[in-house]
Amino acid sequence: MFSRNLRTFHLRPLGGTSLPTRQHGAGKPSQHSLSPAVSLPPWPETPRVRPSVSLSLDFNVAMTLTPPLLLALMLGLMGAQATVDLRTAAAMAAGLCKTRPTDLVFIVDSSRSVRPSEFEQVKVFLAKVIEGLDVGPNATRVGVVNYASRVKNEVSLKTHRTKAALVKAVTKVEPLSTGTMTGLAIQFALNVAFSENEGARAKSPDISKVAIIVTDGRPQDNVKEVAQRARDAGIEIFAIGVGRVDMSTLKQMASEPLDEHVDYVESYSVIEKLTKKFQEAFCVSDLCATGDHDCQQVCISSPGSYKCACKEGFTLMDDGRTCSACSNTATDVVFLIDGSKSVRPENFELVKKWINQIVDKLDVSDSKAHVGLVQYSSLVRQEFPLGRHNNKKDLKEAVKKMAYMERGTMTGQALRYLTDKSFSVGHGARPGVSKVGIVFTDGRSQDYIGEAAKKAKEMGFKMYAVGVGNAVEDELKEIASEPTREHYFYTADFKAMTQIAKKLQINICQEDDPCECDSLVKFQKKVEEALQALTKKLESMSKRIALLENKIV
Repeated sequence: MFSRNLRTFHLRPLGGTSLPTRQHGAGKPSQHSLSPAVSLPPWPETPRVRPSVSLSLDFNVAMTLTPPLLLALMLGLMGAQATVDLRTAAAMAAGLCKTRPTDLVFIVDSSRSVRPSEFEQVKVFLAKVIEGLDVGPNATRVGVVNYASRVKNEVSLKTHRTKAALVKAVTKVEPLSTGTMTGLAIQFALNVAFSENEGARAKSPDISKVAIIVTDGRPQDNVKEVAQRARDAGIEIFAIGVGRVDMSTLKQMASEPLDEHVDYVESYSVIEKLTKKFQEAFCVSDLCATGDHDCQQVCISSPGSYKCACKEGFTLMDDGRTCSACSNTATDVVFLIDGSKSVRPENFELVKKWINQIVDKLDVSDSKAHVGLVQYSSLVRQEFPLGRHNNKKDLKEAVKKMAYMERGTMTGQALRYLTDKSFSVGHGARPGVSKVGIVFTDGRSQDYIGEAAKKAKEMGFKMYAVGVGNAVEDELKEIASEPTREHYFYTADFKAMTQIAKKLQINICQEDDPCECDSLVKFQKKVEEALQALTKKLESMSKRIALLENKIV
């Protein structure tokens, strides 16, 4: 549901392997990196403790290092997890933590086994966790359920919308001092605390539902079934046990994986040790603010992730990071589609979907991209000329209506049609506008393609060649423009064509003449912009290192 590592782009550990991130994983329970604050008791029921990294560094050597060098050494030794933890620590120190929209309910045991002084320590723990949250109607909403033999809704999710009000409400909670009906409390949370009447938001992949249960004893009722119902309802459950708590009960309540959702402390006096762990687990740094992104122009932040955008007049490239002004150039694009019998009807439907995938990437309009469609087999048939459909909706509908021709594979004849007719003014082509031909075939041509392929490129057409199955790669390369590796694509399976659609990027840029002064000015401007971007990133990194140095000192 929510995780501090959730992001559109991955952090990379020093070893070069990307950390597990996505989602593009909203809607599924995620795992926080929470492990026990102290050693678990030596009982058979003890949950598995996640292996930790063991570091050995001579103290005298460490003292000779400057803070940046010491930090670099620590990162090198500790690897990916240290990188994430220190990034999180820096974000927390700089006040850059945010949380995904979350409905969080604390379920607190105040049975007679919990002394009044111990209950006060629980309230301090709750207050400190709340202090680390991004509280608000559209961010994290917090509720508190108090239970013993009965259940009391102390704070509903709709009651307090600020940290100060929440902390004040928590300080006023009094222990009930009777039995331990943990199952009843979970049922109450499921039916009442997480209900829309009490301020919970409607179930959505964008809203996390989290319950943190704190208990110190064995429940007097069943928890296994009701906890399962809560988890099935999308509630992520963390179980914190204190003292001689029944460990098997904690495991029955908590979400998977247990080693990340079950925590144990020996007494209430040390429960505060879990505060930082929960704060860091709920902390999702603003990656745009920290400079932890690779966006060339505009970074748009969301909790734990970001996406890149471009300034007006630029188009975001396939890498999702860089921007180009090229795609906004007026372009005439003609698809030349093999409709021979070897394609088969079911695969022809996949070809039409593939065409529309590419159409989705074009700026189709009266003044920008115009698209035409030609199908060929033993004959050549124009499905629609350039300029007939100048909006994506009509264009895609026309593609869907294309009927399968079957018969032979006369690719050479189709290429001659492209050069002689498709890109002529009589068939809708615009004078002075860049021309792009996209040829698709699944087999060897039954006629000669050499002269027609050569003519298309000599006329200045940018030619893309896409082959599937039995297509002949030498023919595809003969059709494709230079550099061939950027204009020729092949896959053995029709189902893999979607990947080709993602890779095929139609970029039409007017080439600069390096001898012209204007081009030199443009080149200088690009270099200056690149240097400014690099300087900005270095400044951001310096700030983060300074924050980390302060924390180390």
